[in-house]
Amino acid sequence: MKRKDSYALLVMAVLIAIFPWIVAGNEYFISIVVFLGINSIITMGLCLLMGYAGQISLGHAAFYGIGAYSSGILTTHYSFSPVMAFFLGIFFSALVAYLVGKPTLRLKGHYMAVATLGFGEIFFIAFNELTPWTGGPSGLSGIPALRFFGKTLEETAYLYLVWGFVILLLIFSLNMVNSRVGRALRAVHGSELAANAMGVDAARYKVQVFVLSAVYASMAGSLYAHFVTFISPSSFGLMPSIMFLMMVVVGGAGTIWGALLGTAVFTSLPEYLRGLEDYEVLAYGGILMFILLFMPQGILQRMQNLLNQMKQRVEKSP
Repeated sequence: MKRKDSYALLVMAVLIAIFPWIVAGNEYFISIVVFLGINSIITMGLCLLMGYAGQISLGHAAFYGIGAYSSGILTTHYSFSPVMAFFLGIFFSALVAYLVGKPTLRLKGHYMAVATLGFGEIFFIAFNELTPWTGGPSGLSGIPALRFFGKTLEETAYLYLVWGFVILLLIFSLNMVNSRVGRALRAVHGSELAANAMGVDAARYKVQVFVLSAVYASMAGSLYAHFVTFISPSSFGLMPSIMFLMMVVVGGAGTIWGALLGTAVFTSLPEYLRGLEDYEVLAYGGILMFILLFMPQGILQRMQNLLNQMKQRVEKSP
């Protein structure tokens, strides 16, 4: 991991540690940051898949749902502990991702995107139709909140738990993309033919990163289920999948930090736009179009370019 990444991680950890005191324990703001952390876990995995390996997934909310429903069903219907349900959800997601990814990742470009879209819709229908287990369109309620030493985790403790996962996964992801594996993924993104010619097994790396991104999404789903204690299929359909994709693209698909920045923008932006009432969707769409038109490489890359330009001007000035 690079030195600047270590400094950024340290700053992030300090900010998260003091955030509850900054907002004076306001549960509303704390819950937003909890959701930001959950979304960040998903987008980190999606960034590895899309930004580094170059594989677009339009059905990633399905893995999010598998994690959430695994935790919800196993704890409410079969009295599993949340920890056991968490790991079983990871196993189910990884297994499904492998079975789906093995044939799907042979497709190229928009064909793969359409295939993952169909996969996501299949699971969305399953979440709706398997009423005895999932609760159907009405949702699954009564999911137990996480407890440690007999005490239910409050918002502040849950914030630390979620962001503990974010920081650990961020450290793992940054080390991975700066390793031999990361270089192999970039090679696959650039040209699978050239990567294979250089000895990189493109098919194997694509399946592995697909499974890894599914595991990230499953973790986020389990954390989400035990935080809100109620889940419904609407949280795991096409629109959430597109939203996660946009978070990565808007922040900057080519970097983990960009994905986190995009997640922060798209998690907090709806909260600020709610006061616009009937104009909320219009304003949201306008901001999105502005970013895509004038910052096609993502917000982070645009910020870095501006800083470089300012640095060059300072160096040239007498």
